[in-house]
Amino acid sequence: MTYCGRLTIIDDFSKESVDIVVDHGISGQYVTRVVDTIARFRPLPQTLRTDQGPEFTGRALDQWAYERGIELRLIEAGKPTQNAFVESFNGKLRDECLNVHQFLSIEDARSKIEAWRVDYNLHRPHSSLGQLTPREYLRRSGIEDKEAANF
Repeated sequence: MTYCGRLTIIDDFSKESVDIVVDHGISGQYVTRVVDTIARFRPLPQTLRTDQGPEFTGRALDQWAYERGIELRLIEAGKPTQNAFVESFNGKLRDECLNVHQFLSIEDARSKIEAWRVDYNLHRPHSSLGQLTPREYLRRSGIEDKEAANF
């Protein structure tokens, strides 16, 4: 099976993987719907940092962010180190999940990737969080999941 798009949403504060969206294509409108869905459970961030993909540089996301007072911060083309944590996260996802599973359908891909994401959030301590998992770090910081600072 081949899937065409993946959208990873990470909370900079807690390093929590808020969502990993897998679909045949991801447009700017699709991104806005995903973030609006997440916003039902946690506040919208003040800033969204993205790469230069067409889903992030088009009119749909720009208008959506403007209407909500959210700053869009695009990393410079060819400068992945400006978003080093997400690049590292995507590398782990690739090495530990995408490269070790064969996906039989888009539903199968979503299921296996979601299981990896949950494990990452609940069972994987991070040195940058004092060896706490993202969820434990949020809990100890006094911030409930629905009150997380940023995606």
